[in-house]
Amino acid sequence: MQQGDRQGWRQAAAAVLVVLGLLGAGFFWSRDQPVAFAAPPSPVAADSDDDGDAMVPPVSDVTPADREARRLARYDRDADGKVGREEYLASRRKAFARLDKDGDGRLGFDEYAAATVKKFSRADTDGDGTLAAAEFATTAPKRRAPAACVCGDKS
Repeated sequence: MQQGDRQGWRQAAAAVLVVLGLLGAGFFWSRDQPVAFAAPPSPVAADSDDDGDAMVPPVSDVTPADREARRLARYDRDADGKVGREEYLASRRKAFARLDKDGDGRLGFDEYAAATVKKFSRADTDGDGTLAAAEFATTAPKRRAPAACVCGDKS
């Protein structure tokens, strides 16, 4: 065996070992861990201002655990503290039903692409069946503005 062949095999073996190591690390990292979620916060806060109106905490005071608890509550339709398969898929079923215009339980390409066809038609302002660069630019997805920095008071 030539020197170049051996070096190629060594590199391939090293790559395989790296991939296996990453897969093993991913396995251990993704194992089910018990997660405790806080109960969803009450819509009316316990504190109130001088007028007696309930004070709602600012958005920056909402913790990731609070957000996750709210998300769980939105999915958990039967309020048993768990999200079943049907509860989890309910939003997808609603989205599918909106696309399934003829209600036959199947999506044809025309049903699937209806929103895209409408978007193309709106962008094709001259009606020639093609999008010039300026027309195509109107189809770009709208980007969300990055979240503003909520920095502590530096005084």
